[in-house]
Amino acid sequence: MTSVTLANILYVEDDADIQTVAQIALEVVGGFSLKTCSSGAHAIEVVSGGYVPDLLLLDVMMPNMDGPTTLAELRKLVGTQATPVIFMTAKVQTTEMEFYKSLGAIGVIAKPFDPMELSTQVRKLWQEKP
Repeated sequence: MTSVTLANILYVEDDADIQTVAQIALEVVGGFSLKTCSSGAHAIEVVSGGYVPDLLLLDVMMPNMDGPTTLAELRKLVGTQATPVIFMTAKVQTTEMEFYKSLGAIGVIAKPFDPMELSTQVRKLWQEKP
């Protein structure tokens, strides 16, 4: 259990339609403050510019820089060296799940996701993190 309140989420997703649905789900339904980036490079730029999120929510499959690579690069920056991360992906086989956890993920959310349940899923994973 954590005593830190989850408020600011850095969300990295290359699909504009999924971005929009997740933004509504997390901001309107969940009450979170969301900073959305359409690529790993954009996320690195945002964090390098001083944005410090409480949580990283990363799509796994993105062009040029996938979610795991984005995480590795974000871990090199002071503001996100230890920030909890959740991956979002359609690849939720046991081996993939183990891989994401080995990267330090506190959880994985399967795509397609239920927009009405997304904020609840995120909050639950946040509360259960070590």
